[in-house]
Formats: sequence, C-alpha cells, structure tokens
Amino acid sequence: MRTQTKHHDGSAQERTVRASISFPENQYQVLERIAAENKVSLAWVVRDAIDGYLKSRWPLFPQGTDAEDAQQIGERS
Repeated sequence: MRTQTKHHDGSAQERTVRASISFPENQYQVLERIAAENKVSLAWVVRDAIDGYLKSRWPLFPQGTDAEDAQQIGERS
C-alpha cells in the first residue's frame, strides 16, 4: 500500500492510505444504491461503514475518517 498526504483545506495535512477491496457483486450493488440514495460516493459509504464497525468492536480505538468528519460538518451547517 502507498501512503499519500492530502490537503483538505489548504493548510491541514492528513495522511491517507489507498486500499483496493473486492466485494461480491450483490454487496457492491447494495453499496452503490446506498451511495446514490444519500448522494455520496461509494468510498464515503465504505468509510462510514468502517467507522461504525470500529466504534462497535473497538470503542476506544481513535476515530476520525473523512466520512465521520463530513457528517459532523454537515450536522453543524
């Protein structure tokens, strides 16, 4: 896996890691439908699902992915 630095607001740096994931076709179709219904990217849906999984399985694990951050920003607007 390669790591890269992204600039989200021009000043803050966030280190991200790209991963390639294979899904069974039926799961992929469900994820695409969820993304379309919520007007977000499929990647956002996957990150949000991972956030939920980590919170439920390891609640003391540090959180803070793009999906969670975007949701919090949207709630404040």
